[in-house]
Amino acid sequence: MAPSLPPLPRALRGVLRTDLPARALYAQGAGIARTMPAAVAIPADATDVAALVTWARAEGVALVPRGSGSGMAAGAVGPGVVLDLGQLRTPAPTVAGELVVAGAGVLQREVDAAARRAGWRFPVDPSSGAFCTVGGMAATNAAGARSLRHGAMRRWVRGVEVVWEDGTVTWVRRGAPWPVQVPAVARLAALLERLRTAAPAPWIHAGVRKESSGYALADALAADGHLVDLLVGSEGTLGVFTALELAVAPLPGATATVLAAFPSLEAAAACAVEARDAGASACELLDRSFLEVAARGGSTGIPTGSEAVLLTEGEAGDAAEAAAWADAWAARCRGHGAALVETGVTPAEERRLWALRHAASPILAQLPPSQRSMQFIEDGCVPPAHFPAYVRGVRAALARHGIPGVIFGHAGDAHAHVNPLVDVTRPGWRARVAALLDDVVALTALLGGTLAGEHGDGRLRAPLLERVWPAEALAAFAAVKAAADPHGVLNPGCKVPMPGALPFDTLRHDPEAPPLPEAVAAVLAEIERTRDWGRPRLDALEAALAAGPKAGSSGQGGAP
Repeated sequence: MAPSLPPLPRALRGVLRTDLPARALYAQGAGIARTMPAAVAIPADATDVAALVTWARAEGVALVPRGSGSGMAAGAVGPGVVLDLGQLRTPAPTVAGELVVAGAGVLQREVDAAARRAGWRFPVDPSSGAFCTVGGMAATNAAGARSLRHGAMRRWVRGVEVVWEDGTVTWVRRGAPWPVQVPAVARLAALLERLRTAAPAPWIHAGVRKESSGYALADALAADGHLVDLLVGSEGTLGVFTALELAVAPLPGATATVLAAFPSLEAAAACAVEARDAGASACELLDRSFLEVAARGGSTGIPTGSEAVLLTEGEAGDAAEAAAWADAWAARCRGHGAALVETGVTPAEERRLWALRHAASPILAQLPPSQRSMQFIEDGCVPPAHFPAYVRGVRAALARHGIPGVIFGHAGDAHAHVNPLVDVTRPGWRARVAALLDDVVALTALLGGTLAGEHGDGRLRAPLLERVWPAEALAAFAAVKAAADPHGVLNPGCKVPMPGALPFDTLRHDPEAPPLPEAVAAVLAEIERTRDWGRPRLDALEAALAAGPKAGSSGQGGAP
């Protein structure tokens, strides 16, 4: 039978579903985890969210806030009631001065398009920008390729509308007093004051350029810090975001791109470390493993034996300035031993060079069961001087456990994404996955890095934080969570792990996992194939159910 839920305090304008197909549709996202929720709620507005939060606190029901479900760290997958915020699209993205105001369910590309129509841009550009929501981006402190110049989400959030644990709805804005009339805010303010006057504690990983792990205490406690800083990156554990005010940036007059292939990883990494000071807006590394996968789709034009490629972009006031920057950076790449250097100074030339960066994704999405792409060590970020050692160490760990993998990432920030390709038909694969995760966590800790550069901790990394954060920081994180959410109903298990929690339980790629209803599996496969994570899921499900008997369930059965 479907799980029994306490009655809601009032009718919702949105949707609440407890049938099996709906719950199964939200049992997984883009990451590796699968957890069957008790129900799915799709609130129509902030008032609906407030009613659900008030009800959850009174009844002790966990809420799992979720945008498009495109996150990798299982922060949008969990037990309890999944709170799909993708329909919170009011206000539509509206430019007012140098701000865009948007509902939490508005997509990044829609915000950027609105900004560009007004002569601006929204510069935080994760590769998921076509389908990720700005609410989800703020929840994880998302970044992207151009964070090298423009930074991560936190610096661009000027205000956020929050539903607090008692159902109160308030705006929190930089430059404005904190809404301390809200009990949760009053408790957080008192806690931060105590932490400010206590002995200095390590709230950061020294030298790491990107961080979306833990709570941003260093930013909130800085002289110019604000409650907004603490909220951004909190992954729905302190309050639920329903709308945002986002800063915009001027459009560049021109850009240029340089592709450089290096015979050694160390040479590429040494060059990448200089990209920020050289004025680059982005500097992406494509490791040998990435190049090998990309080559399955045809010739890449990269010299045989290349260990790494750097794709570097610069922004400038005009085309001549961009071309001069490209020439200077190309010369620097050659000085670091690059065997091939190509420059692009027109939009068409730049698109051609960047096509290599996007070549592997379609191939990875269609791999057979013998090579399932599993992103469970995909967000490590270390001090730049240690980046070659990190990539070499990840390579060695993959080889040690007999698992091929693809490594790429934001080299200018010493931030790597790793896609292990796991043979789930091979006996013992689960033990090898666990051992690989253990080895890479140990490597990250040894190098002074973070497990989450831009994707958040989620339920995947929260149980591992004790290995990369000191005890004082973990205690402070737990205190922050308790102050904001004393009943523990807001995304429990993210940021602060539940007792006995493991990084993952059921993996969606596990051939022995209980099967999902056939129609649901087909919808999820199509979403993954097209990467259309922003598509309203229930619409797709209803279309599949109406198509015929492949639905596999009336929707009233128990969990599969």
